[in-house]
Amino acid sequence: MNIKTLLMGAIATTALAPAAFAERGSDGQVNIIYWQAPSILNPFLSGGTKDVESASLVVEPLARYNSSGELVAWLVDEVPTTANGGASEDLTSITWKLKKGIKWSDGSDFTSADVKFTYEYCTHPEGGCAQVTKFEGVTSVDTPDDHTVVVNFGAPTPFPYGPFVGGESPILQKAQFSECMGAKAPECTEANFNPIGTGPFAVEEFKPNDVITFVANDQYRDASKPAFSRVLFKGGGDATAAGRAVLETGEFDYAWNLQLAPDVIAQMESAGKGKAVAGFGPLVERLMLNNTNPSPDLGPDDRSVVRPHPFLSDPAVYKAMSMAIDRELLVEIGYGKAGKVTCSWVPAPEAYAISPEGCNVQDIAGANAMLDAAGITDTDGDGVREKDGVPLKILYQTSTNAVRQDFQALIKQWWSEIGIETELRNINASVFFGGDPGSPDTFQKFYADVEMYANTFNGTDPQSYFGNGLCDKAPSPATQWQGENISRFCDEEFDALHAELSGTADMAKRVEIGQKLNTLVFEKGGMIPLVHRGRLSAHANTLGGIDLNVWDSELWNIADWHRAE
Repeated sequence: MNIKTLLMGAIATTALAPAAFAERGSDGQVNIIYWQAPSILNPFLSGGTKDVESASLVVEPLARYNSSGELVAWLVDEVPTTANGGASEDLTSITWKLKKGIKWSDGSDFTSADVKFTYEYCTHPEGGCAQVTKFEGVTSVDTPDDHTVVVNFGAPTPFPYGPFVGGESPILQKAQFSECMGAKAPECTEANFNPIGTGPFAVEEFKPNDVITFVANDQYRDASKPAFSRVLFKGGGDATAAGRAVLETGEFDYAWNLQLAPDVIAQMESAGKGKAVAGFGPLVERLMLNNTNPSPDLGPDDRSVVRPHPFLSDPAVYKAMSMAIDRELLVEIGYGKAGKVTCSWVPAPEAYAISPEGCNVQDIAGANAMLDAAGITDTDGDGVREKDGVPLKILYQTSTNAVRQDFQALIKQWWSEIGIETELRNINASVFFGGDPGSPDTFQKFYADVEMYANTFNGTDPQSYFGNGLCDKAPSPATQWQGENISRFCDEEFDALHAELSGTADMAKRVEIGQKLNTLVFEKGGMIPLVHRGRLSAHANTLGGIDLNVWDSELWNIADWHRAE
């Protein structure tokens, strides 16, 4: 069996073949703006896209996905498969051969010891790693020599490209992070803010939740790259200001995640300074439903840890909440052609998507009837239903953003029509998507009943991403509030199906299992998907080399960016 057949996209034989540049740093400074400001440059301590992508200028994986969804070699000679002998015939191990001559930005050698250390760092039993699902099923990592890494799995693993692949699973330098293991990981401020890397840029100065300055890495493996000598990476503000800074004023060269209404984008583009670029990957705007009790009356070790939720554990409640939503209107006002109605956690690749009956139709009357039939009624006449004496009062939080606040207002109104009272809260995006275990406002800590955001995954196979629904991946004090099972969803059938997916080679069967996993999360109250979003960013007309990537970091090929004439 050839592992290549398990990918939705092919494995490319070479990473890239862009035009060569005359001299490293010859194009001066490039200015990037992410209105969600990075708060850390260690992707293993944050699930926020803004942190993963800003770090991708510095720290790199062994392989990653290009803009076509193809797996490409990055810090290795080739992607291992059974066909080239890199993956064992019994599918229990995969061997990576590192490129020789790669240096860390401090001039030291990049070796297999760094790769093994990264595995040990993320899977440390006393630590909390935001990307631990990438190592699901791994039993050990061996290093026969300085340029060979053998990843061993506890069972046949037809898709072995979770560890060390994509922007979410880069390599950390052992020498820098060796004293930052386990519970000490979030305490290593210097390493987390200024990681040493193999990427095209090195950190010059990092001001959390504000600005990062990068300089060209003079140890980078291609002597002619990057074309830019410096990067100014500005964070904060809002999507409107970020869009204007590129499309209207020309102050910045690249703006990420322009979560703006279509007519607003069109008006900005009319200034002639730049253009918006878009592409559909697996990005989904969704409502996460807290499966635990977030009551402030509980102590810090029990809040959003103790099960069950007082009323969101009832299928009648969360199904009625979903039925009350007009997804088509949300798409129209928020995203236009850059959005699609969905009730699928993983809408792309399309083969994995599900389309539950009635998903695209708002049904207020049906939602009310469902709650009435379940005996969840307004007993005291105040307009709010009760379940077992507990009023259906919801704290609904999200990041501060015009589109998201519009969604909140509409959904609050629709839920009021079915007897649910909703308090709205919005949090600065840099804080909400940060990984600070001491903050009460992160999306991982989830001190609310419902929260709304969007995220995605690297690559075209959702196995690791589906792993974010496993029972043992829920954030808690024991993991420094890291973990990707944000809703604290826990279902034995889901866990068993994911284990089956991990050992299944047949593509048709993998798709079938994936659809079942998608269905379980929706039907059993893990989340309420809303909109399949296209990634929409913008770049100046004078910036060349842009290749929007919906399968990896948007900044994946920043070494090839250059100043266009």
